[in-house]
Amino acid sequence: MKAIIIAEDFAGMRAQGAGLAEKAGLHWEFRPVRIHPFWSRFPARYWPAPLLHVDPIEIPPDTDLIICIGGTGGVIGRAVARREGLPVVQIQNPRISVRKFDLVVANTHDGIAGQNVLISRNALHPVTPQKLIQARCEWNGRLKQDGRPLLSVLIGGANGRFSLGEAEAHLMAQEIIAFTMRNTMQAVLTPSRRTDPKAVAVFQETLEPHGIAVLTGSGDENPYMGMLACADMIAVTTDSVSMISEAVATSAPVLIFPLPGRSGRISRFVKTLEDAGRVKWFNPSQPVWPVEPLDDTPSVAREMRRRLKL
Repeated sequence: MKAIIIAEDFAGMRAQGAGLAEKAGLHWEFRPVRIHPFWSRFPARYWPAPLLHVDPIEIPPDTDLIICIGGTGGVIGRAVARREGLPVVQIQNPRISVRKFDLVVANTHDGIAGQNVLISRNALHPVTPQKLIQARCEWNGRLKQDGRPLLSVLIGGANGRFSLGEAEAHLMAQEIIAFTMRNTMQAVLTPSRRTDPKAVAVFQETLEPHGIAVLTGSGDENPYMGMLACADMIAVTTDSVSMISEAVATSAPVLIFPLPGRSGRISRFVKTLEDAGRVKWFNPSQPVWPVEPLDDTPSVAREMRRRLKL
C-alpha cells in the first residue's frame, strides 16, 4: 500500500510523515507544498480554493492514503484527498476542525481531543531499533576516540520562539567542556540546517581544541543517525521537538539545553518527557540515569491501520 505525504518542505515534517508511513508498513512518496508568493502572507485556512494557490500536486493512481502535516499541509492535503476520493490522516494540530480529517495524530502538548484524534507523547519519526543497530555498526569507530562514554550533542537553531546565536553557542560550548571533564566523557556535536553559521564557528573554535569534533555532512556522510546510535548520553537544544523525540527513542539518557525564549507548547512537551523520566535539563554535574526507549509512533501506526482498515 502507498501513502503520499503532503507538507511544506521542512526536514522535521518530512520525518514525521515518513515515520508514520514506515511504521505502518506503507510505501510512501513526498509531495512538497510550494506556496505562490502572494498567498504565503496568509494562513492557509483562510485561502479560498486552496489548490489554486500552490504548485500542482499530482497523485499516482496506486495511492491508498494521504498523510498531511502542519497547518498548511493539512489544508492542502485535505483538498487533494477530497479531489482524489482518498482517506486523509493529519499529523499535528491542523488549526481547523479535526472533523475534516479521517484521523488526526496530535501530541499531548497540542491540547486537542476528539473521537478521531490519536495522541502521541513524542513527535512521529522514522528512527527504529534496526536503523540504530545499522548506524552503530557504521559509525561507532568513526565517532568514538577511545573507551570513554560518548556524549552526542544535537544543535537546532533560532525558530521565532527561541534564539541561538554566538553568545548562546559560547555558553553551551563551555558547559559541554565542563560536562565531559566532570564525567570523563568524550563528545561530538552536529548542527542542524537551522543553526546560525556564526554559532557553528563558535562551537568549532571553542570545542575542537578540547578534542570535541563538530561534524557536518549530508547523505551517507550525515553523522546524525550514528550519533543517536552510538551515544551513551544525548544533549539536545530545547527548540527542536523532532530531535528530542528521536533522541528519546534511543537507549541513552537525554539532556535538554535551555535557550533564551519561550514556547508553552514545547514546555508542555518537555514536561511530559520529564514526567516519564526520559529527559532532564542540562547540568554539567548530571550523572547518567537508567532509561528505556520512548516511542509512541509504532502504536499510533498500528491504530491508524486498524481504524482505516488499511
